[in-house]
Amino acid sequence: MIKRLIILFLLISAVSFGQSVKKEDSATKFAFQKGEWLKFRMSYSNFLNAGFSTMEVKELKNNGKDAFHFIGEGKSTGLISLFFKVKDNYQSYMYKESLQPFRSIRKIDEGGYTKDQETFFDYNMNEATVKNYKHNTETKHPINKNIQDILSSLYYIRNQNIRNYKIGEEIELDMFFDDEINKFKLRFLGKEIIKTKFGKVKCLKFMPMVQSGRVFKEEESVTIWISDDENKIPLRIKASLVVGSLRADLDAFKGLAHPFNIIFDN
Repeated sequence: MIKRLIILFLLISAVSFGQSVKKEDSATKFAFQKGEWLKFRMSYSNFLNAGFSTMEVKELKNNGKDAFHFIGEGKSTGLISLFFKVKDNYQSYMYKESLQPFRSIRKIDEGGYTKDQETFFDYNMNEATVKNYKHNTETKHPINKNIQDILSSLYYIRNQNIRNYKIGEEIELDMFFDDEINKFKLRFLGKEIIKTKFGKVKCLKFMPMVQSGRVFKEEESVTIWISDDENKIPLRIKASLVVGSLRADLDAFKGLAHPFNIIFDN
């Protein structure tokens, strides 16, 4: 199960901010832009290098509409890779005006477990068409107009006004993943200053409600720190597992749309 967490850790745990999120005043003021690139370092039990994940923003047009193209890639490294190799590619295409995904790609190889799927979202029919290239099948599934996919969720969240939540306030999101709609809840824990490799950064602290049991110790096992600025980028994610712990930290970045507010010690 660790192989599923290494790459999906950033993506799944960060998608829980909610269908009820507060909208920004201007729909054209994006928290990200073309050329943004983020790199995260994964570690197991705080010392074992587990892998790296990158996220990149591109732009294109679809049916004459301006759209974003998000690319998320992950790869296992070090000792973890000796037990099982992970190489994942997630892509999402989202209209700028509505922030609705219209296409997503999922190509993964996780220790021999592979998937090669492409999903198309039709909001006129409220239907998602999933093409499975591995098994040469095509299936259709009901969706709603507020749906997001696993990668578009992160960028959708970043473009919402998540900086004004009250401590204890809970929000949720509908996400289409594994051919069905999954609901995630998230609780705002408050603001905190954390130390990163770039310096100290003011953060918003959230806790997604996860399922306890085989992987996580309990429902409140995952914590996420988001930069408290206009970028709202994930800086750190920590999870207590049944065996050990998993952590992801921002390792490198470029092309941010707004200043990255770093507190430098005197």
